[in-house]
Amino acid sequence: MLIVPDTPAAVSWYKSALGAAELWNLGSVAALHLRGAPFLLHEAVPGKEKEQSPIDAHLTTTRIEVFVNDPGQLIERAAEAGATDVQPATDHEAPWGTHKQGGFIDPFGHRWSIGDRTPLQHDTAS
Repeated sequence: MLIVPDTPAAVSWYKSALGAAELWNLGSVAALHLRGAPFLLHEAVPGKEKEQSPIDAHLTTTRIEVFVNDPGQLIERAAEAGATDVQPATDHEAPWGTHKQGGFIDPFGHRWSIGDRTPLQHDTAS
C-alpha cells in the first residue's frame, strides 16, 4: 500500500502513466494492478505522522520493483507523464547474467525500479 497525498490524482497518474488498471476505488483508498501485480493506494490521513506520503515526509524508504518484458518502454512512458529522477534502463551484471534495469520517482515521491524478467527466471535452488 502506497501512501499518497491525493488518491484520485494518484489513480489517474498510475493508470495513464504506467497503464495500471483499477480493481476497486473507495475514494481515499484504491486498488490497482500493473500487469497483474496488485498494489493499493491510501490517502495520507492528517495527524497520522507515522503514515505520511513520501512528499510530506521529504524522503522515501521503499522501492517498488516491477519486472516487465521491456523496462525501457515503461520508464519512458513514466518520464513522459512527469516522473522525475529518471534512470534509463541499462544492463547490469547479475549472478544469472545480464539484467536490464532503470527507474524513476513518481509524482507522489515513490521510487520505482523497472527491470526485465531475468531475476524471475533464475533458479536459486540449483
